[in-house]
Amino acid sequence: MSRPIPVLLMRGGTSKGAYFRAEDLPADPAARDRLLLAVMGSPDPRQIDGIGGGHPLTSKVAVISRSTDPEADVDYLFLQVQVDKPIVSAEQPCGNILAGVGPFAIERGLVDPRDPRTPVRVRMVNTGALAVVTVSTPDGRVEYAGDTALSGVPGTAARIEVEFRDTAGSVAPGLLPTGRVRDDLDGVPATLIDNGMPVVLLNAGDLGVTGYETPARLEANGELRRRVEELRLIAGKLMGLGDVGATTVPKMCLVAPPAHGGSLSTRMFIPHRVHASIGVLAAVSVGTAAAVPGSVAFLAEAPETIRLEHPSGFYDVVIDVDPAGDEITVGRSAIVSTARLLLDGQVHRRSEELS
Repeated sequence: MSRPIPVLLMRGGTSKGAYFRAEDLPADPAARDRLLLAVMGSPDPRQIDGIGGGHPLTSKVAVISRSTDPEADVDYLFLQVQVDKPIVSAEQPCGNILAGVGPFAIERGLVDPRDPRTPVRVRMVNTGALAVVTVSTPDGRVEYAGDTALSGVPGTAARIEVEFRDTAGSVAPGLLPTGRVRDDLDGVPATLIDNGMPVVLLNAGDLGVTGYETPARLEANGELRRRVEELRLIAGKLMGLGDVGATTVPKMCLVAPPAHGGSLSTRMFIPHRVHASIGVLAAVSVGTAAAVPGSVAFLAEAPETIRLEHPSGFYDVVIDVDPAGDEITVGRSAIVSTARLLLDGQVHRRSEELS
C-alpha cells in the first residue's frame, strides 16, 4: 500500500475538489501531477479508481501553504485535473474552489481563527492576484451551517464573502487585452475581457440560439459547438494567449436579456462543456463587462449587485467600475459564496500511473 496523503474533500461554491497542504505533495511539479492523476483516477471518464467525480467541476485540486508574501496569509495553487486525459493544468485560477481555501486554512492551522469572522488573505499562485476570503468562525471554529443559498447547490450553508483584488489582466495582458471594448470575431461582435478569468462574451442571438437553452441542448448542437470553438481560437490569439486549442481559456459566454428577473442571462462554455451554472471568476469578468459601456453585455443602468442568471439559477456579483477617461478602472469585485467540508482523511494513490 502506498503512503497515504492527508486530504480534505470540500465543496467550494458550485465545484468540489481535493484540498492538500503543499508539504504533503511532491515538490517537483511533474511528480506532483502524476500523483494527482492517480489520486483523482484520471484518465478515465468515470474516474472510478480515484476520488474525482467524473466531471470537470468535480475533478479539481487546491494546493495550499503558508505564504511568504507579507500581503497574504496563504498561497493557493489551483490545478484542474482533466477527467479523460492525463493532463493537470495550472493555467487558470478557480474562484469556486477558492471559497473553500479559507475554511481549509483554518482547519489545518495555517490561520488562527477569530470570533465571529476570520478574514483569510489568499495569494492565488496561478495569477499572483490577491483575494480575501472571510469565513464565519463563532467561538473560533469554522461554521458550515447557515442560511445562505447558492444556486446549483442543494440546501443552504454559512455565508462566505470573497473579495478579489487586482484581478484585472489575471491571465491575459490587461482588463481589455486588445485595448478595445468590442472586437470583431469573424463577423461576430464580441467583448474580450479578463477580470479574474479570460472570457469572450457573445450575444446568443448572433450564434442562432436564444441563450436560454439547457446545457445538454447546447452541447448537442454540434454546429454551435464547432462555431464557438472556432471563435475561441481567434479570440485566444487576439487576447495574447496564443494557440488555445489545447487549453481551457478563454471561456466563452453567450449572453441574452434576463428571463427570470436578473440582470443578464448567461450560458458559459468551459470551454467544450457547458457549465451547469457559472464559475466565480468568470462571473466576475462577465459582471465587469456588464458595467463597461459599449460591451456586448453592457447594462445601461447596472445595479451595484449584478445578478447573472445561469442554467441552475443565479449568481450575484458586486462590481465597481469607473469608465471615466481613457482607462477603465475596476474598484471592488466581490461575490457571496459558501463551502462545506465533506471529508477529512487520507487518500491512497494507485501503485502505478496510467499513461
